Amino acid sequence: MMVDVKILSTTNSRYLGEKIADYYGQPLGDLTIKRFSDGEMQPVINESVRGGFVFFITSTYQPHENLFELLLAIDAAKRASAGYITAVIPYFGYARQDRKDKPRVPISAKLIANLLQAAGADRIMTMDLHADQIQGFFDIPVDHLKSEAIYLPYLQENLDMSNVIFASPDVGGVKRARTYAKHFNRPLVICDKYRKRANEIAEMTVIGEVKDADVVLVDDLVDTAGTLCRAADIIMKKGAKSVRALCTHPVLSGKAYENVENSVLEELLVCDTIPLKQASDRIKVLSTAKLFARAIRNTHEHRSISALFVEQ
Repeated sequence: MMVDVKILSTTNSRYLGEKIADYYGQPLGDLTIKRFSDGEMQPVINESVRGGFVFFITSTYQPHENLFELLLAIDAAKRASAGYITAVIPYFGYARQDRKDKPRVPISAKLIANLLQAAGADRIMTMDLHADQIQGFFDIPVDHLKSEAIYLPYLQENLDMSNVIFASPDVGGVKRARTYAKHFNRPLVICDKYRKRANEIAEMTVIGEVKDADVVLVDDLVDTAGTLCRAADIIMKKGAKSVRALCTHPVLSGKAYENVENSVLEELLVCDTIPLKQASDRIKVLSTAKLFARAIRNTHEHRSISALFVEQ
């Protein structure tokens, strides 16, 4: 006998939770967050979840309340005898802190993994982790969805792929960009950058030929957009016909919107894992809701999640 599915969302991810529930074919569950005068919060699930498959939709972008709401909501479901709890985290915050790159710093991504498991999550569902190895920080199943399932059809329908070259804005993203190049059987170029400090690029060079090509930059997230816009500018100076970028997670902090508006980018494609802070004619948002709804259904029906992945 199939058990009930409950799709719930914390406060700042309701915009996505509602779309996922709609694609799934049922209303978003009734979860409210009570707030006390001193700032404490108390998630309250206003319907029975006993024995059910519970899916919490929460992207853990800033502020930290998003993560803490999720942890408390998971605990509430566990104490209400939920049968199986999945934390659906379209954007997994702190993923860039996945190692000790200098002395006396935390491995924050590992700590977040520990917190989610301690709260009572039985499964994690996420998209485009900054590093695939973060899956190993968990001792529970992790469904790592890929935005290629969304972007590849869009590119096929909207670009003349015969003139496209894919590019990685840094060496660390080569594998990601190569997936697109391999799928379309197109060339790949690399932008090699050197940083003096975080969010500040000292030098960048392009490895490969881009003359007269329509270049597509591929990255997992866009933060200040400094690297992306610098790469686009250098690629255009190398003779490219056009440059556009696709980045799954629109963190877009600091002067990001200003940087994008003043750049040579024709468009910036992003997913709705994080809501935009402001509208921009240069930024186009593609929804992840249908993909997550399908993944939730496959999980509930004990069917393959890998069927939703793009062959690499």
